[in-house]
Amino acid sequence: MKARSLALLTLILIAIASGGCDTPKVPKQVVVYTALDEEFSRPIFDAFTRKTGIEVLAKFDTEATKTVGLASAIMAERERPRADVFWNNELLHTLRLKREGLLRSQPMAADKNYDPEYRSKDLDWRGFAARARVLIVNTNLVKEARWPHSIEDLTDPQWYDQAGVAKPLFGTTATQAACLFEQWGDERAKKFFTGVKKNCRILSGNKRVAQEVARGKLAFGLTDTDDAMIELEGGQPVTIIYPDQPKEEGQEALGTLFIPNTIALVEGSPNPTAGHALAEFLLTSLVECRLVIGPSAQIPLSNESRSDNACRCRVKTPEEVQPMAVNWEAAAAGWDDASKWLAEEFGGAL
Repeated sequence: MKARSLALLTLILIAIASGGCDTPKVPKQVVVYTALDEEFSRPIFDAFTRKTGIEVLAKFDTEATKTVGLASAIMAERERPRADVFWNNELLHTLRLKREGLLRSQPMAADKNYDPEYRSKDLDWRGFAARARVLIVNTNLVKEARWPHSIEDLTDPQWYDQAGVAKPLFGTTATQAACLFEQWGDERAKKFFTGVKKNCRILSGNKRVAQEVARGKLAFGLTDTDDAMIELEGGQPVTIIYPDQPKEEGQEALGTLFIPNTIALVEGSPNPTAGHALAEFLLTSLVECRLVIGPSAQIPLSNESRSDNACRCRVKTPEEVQPMAVNWEAAAAGWDDASKWLAEEFGGAL
């Protein structure tokens, strides 16, 4: 009997020493699919690794197809997810993944720092560090009296072949297209984009738009604040215009579209604990302020960041200019139909 008891005790001690089947393993890596440019996101991942010891395996995508390619990969991998975290630089395709049931709902400590408008009521995505859709104008080519002030100036014949936009099938340009279809309705939105195709140069991405304007190859273009600020702070002869503002108080206007980055956990991911840790880290004011004061000049959304005097925003915020009112859920719901039409119109346009 004593021999059997000793043998049993030995087996128990061996199991404890080896960790046992029920002992949680410390995560060593996390997989993140990110649409934010690698030059901005890589240093943040490195900081997370230094703090936690968890290696970040990041999947990036190209400037032309980012977001769409990453979201499509998550959809394709639904039976066997590879990504733990989806860091999207816009909201549209995050909501498409939500509609597909591919995001995991989980409370986070960071939720207390953000207003409810910047997170899903289901707690399966959070918004932070926004950008605005703006017009960048070459001041050597266009005198102030002629500066455009609306996205509808892109269809004005006086600017034929002098204005540029990114193909509205990817990234924030696609997000803006979805919002315009939701806001204006199909008829007006289709008329607008038909005019854009006829009147503008269609380029591969927002960064390219900003660069072509800065180099004097275009008079103006539609881009994001991060790409516009790189040219402005690089000393190029450009100015930034926040479009579609009311000309006088009380006047109705479309408003400027502000688009947050989003963080979401992927349902059924291989490293859920590490994914949660990375998501919490990305939603800290430390990370948001790094994006605000860094080259991408983003807009703080957390209450902690906004109250931090060191987190100085260099672009205009929704408190300073009229933002475009958006029903994000409706825009995402209508995107499949809108994207089919846009693909037919712009599929070969570059």
